[in-house]
Amino acid sequence: MPCPFDTKPRWERRKDARPQELLEAAIDLFVERGYAATRLEDVARRAGVSKGTLYLYYENKEELFKAVVRSNIVPVIGEAEASVAEFDGHSADLLRQLIHSWWQRLGATKASGIIKLVMAEADNFPELARFYQEEVITRGTKAMASMLERGIARGEFRPIDVNTMTQVLVAPMLTLIIWKHSVGPCPRAELEPQAFLDTFLDMALHGLLPAAPPV
Repeated sequence: MPCPFDTKPRWERRKDARPQELLEAAIDLFVERGYAATRLEDVARRAGVSKGTLYLYYENKEELFKAVVRSNIVPVIGEAEASVAEFDGHSADLLRQLIHSWWQRLGATKASGIIKLVMAEADNFPELARFYQEEVITRGTKAMASMLERGIARGEFRPIDVNTMTQVLVAPMLTLIIWKHSVGPCPRAELEPQAFLDTFLDMALHGLLPAAPPV
């Protein structure tokens, strides 16, 4: 039932909702078909509008894809950056928060299919790869590196090569995304994402935490 306090005409409410409807249709099709095979007319059809209407909001497929990333992935990177800047506890707890939040906000959602798409198709679409590098990868790895630097500065992590360890921490997260969206020799049901992440964190933190002082 429409809200009794919503005084906008029905057609105007529909117009306001169209950009989000187009983004939802686009992420579904990008994840199902990949970037190259997704056609704008199919996005428009799934969103229930004409192709001409889609062009009122997004100039081309590249701009639509960028809007999908900015709507679904970039805000999560911003949340991670804010967490690192504002967190007041032990850096091990910050790492756990970052990893589990990443899974809940990205890995467990449709947006994880976009991450896999970029890994699979980046070489064929260099402009999209540059965009994703600037708005997602660079910011995300910088947030992870800042978390490590924080831990080292506070004596909560042992001294390490931050750049290399950042990649070491990111790699299993990407592996989990690939596993989720790929058909392999092992049934996907055998891999429980939370158990995977908890085991990964246990291994990582035992390698990062300083050795206990001798008794």
